[in-house]
Formats: sequence, C-alpha cells, structure tokens
Amino acid sequence: MQRLLRYIPVSRLPLSLIDKVRGILSSVYEKILWRQIKDGNMPNHLGVILDGNRRFARQHGWDVWVGHKYGAEKVRDFLEWCWESKIKIVTLYAFSTENFQRSRREVDEIMRLAEEKFEQILKEARIHKYKVRIKAIGRINLLPPRVQEAIKRAEEATKNYDQYLLNIAIGYGGRAEIVDAIRKIAEEVKAGKIDVKDIDEQLIEKHLYTAGVPDPSLIIRTSGEERLSGFLLWQSAYSELYFCDVYWPAMRKIDFWRALRTYQMRERRFGK
Repeated sequence: MQRLLRYIPVSRLPLSLIDKVRGILSSVYEKILWRQIKDGNMPNHLGVILDGNRRFARQHGWDVWVGHKYGAEKVRDFLEWCWESKIKIVTLYAFSTENFQRSRREVDEIMRLAEEKFEQILKEARIHKYKVRIKAIGRINLLPPRVQEAIKRAEEATKNYDQYLLNIAIGYGGRAEIVDAIRKIAEEVKAGKIDVKDIDEQLIEKHLYTAGVPDPSLIIRTSGEERLSGFLLWQSAYSELYFCDVYWPAMRKIDFWRALRTYQMRERRFGK
C-alpha cells in the first residue's frame, strides 16, 4: 500500500480526499491479505501481549489512562478478527503482577476498566453469539474485590460455552504461575496424594492456570518490544513469536493478518 501512495501527489490533495484514498487502498490491501491467509493454517491458540497503551497516549499528548481506555476498546475489534479467522483459543496478557507497581492512579483506573469490561461481557451479544467461555488466569486474589466479583459473574455466565475460549491474564506472572503450580504439587506430596517420583512435565502442566488448554501456537506482541515479559513462560516453549511495531490501541486488522500470514509461512519443528 505504501508503494501505491508514492505515485499520488498527496500534498496537492484535500485532507478529506487523502483519507478516502487511504481508506480505499487499505480496504483493497485488506482483501488481498485475507485471500492469502483464509485457507491457510490458523493458530489453534493465540497469545497476545497488549503493549503500548501508555506510549500511544503520550504520542497524542493524553493522560496514560486514556491510552488504557483505547486499549480496552481495541480488544472488542481484535476478538472479532480472531473469531472471524476461526481461532478457537485466545489468551490476552492484560495486566501483570509487576504492573501493580505503577502509580496508584493508573492501577486504579486499569482496575476500573477491568471491572467495567468484565461486566459488559454479560451483555455482549458477540460473546453469546460465538459461545465464548471466559476465564481469568493469574493471582486473582490480588485484584480488588469488586473486580474479582465481576470476573466470577462473567465466568459463571459463560461456563457452559464450548465453541471458543478467551483467557484473560490479569494479575498474571509467568514465574508466579510456575511457583503456584509447584506449591500445589508440594501440598499434594505432603498430603500423600502423589509421590515425588510421579512429578513430571504432564503433572506440572495439570497444575498451571491453563490446565487442559493446548500451548499457544503463536504469540503476538505489539509496540515493537521484542520480549515475552513473563507471558506463558512454560507454555511458550515452542510457540512462534511475532513482534509488531504498532501500539496496541492502534492495531489494525491489516497488522493482525500480516502476523497470521507470517505464521503460515513458518515451519514449526518443535525442537526436532
């Protein structure tokens, strides 16, 4: 699309016309991308690190909480793209255990948004249309009681849905998840329920927050940062990684489908 724009004397066009031209070219490119990927192999489980809300806000001269609000709204669009692409399991890294160290005002605003969005799930037609089960993963006990209650209501309302699964990692840390799994296993050993010699990878996996869910095939991180920041440390051993330069609130369907196209071009070897 950028190459096409080079041949248009943009400086001579009215702003409204520029927007129309960009919109047309974007729509054309979107259709081209979809034709390239629609019949290809889609990830069964997609993990996404939602990064860049604060930088997006600062880029526009706004308070950081405005960036979080835009980021929360982007989730709705993104999930629609996932379901349109028939991706069955999505795990969103929304708030880490380390994020609690941010300013009180920012954390309070994020928690307010979290409560609001979990409450909206109960009324969200698409959740019920696609039969999406909601599950929060992380140290949920660290969240404010009102957020914990909103999570319980969302999980209860969708517990019988089995077409799609949406994991929301909130109060989540990859190391914390492994520590919690080890603690549970240690308690079972102490209680005589299992023997030390029975501990293996499969047993540990059964005690992770994501027990019973396949490992992510693809993990996308927005904002240009190229690290996992503790996201699904155990489960990401053989995941394909895709790093996108765009800030999360500004992510477009084009950016997402480019990630899927790149994923489809790769050969997953699982260490072989």
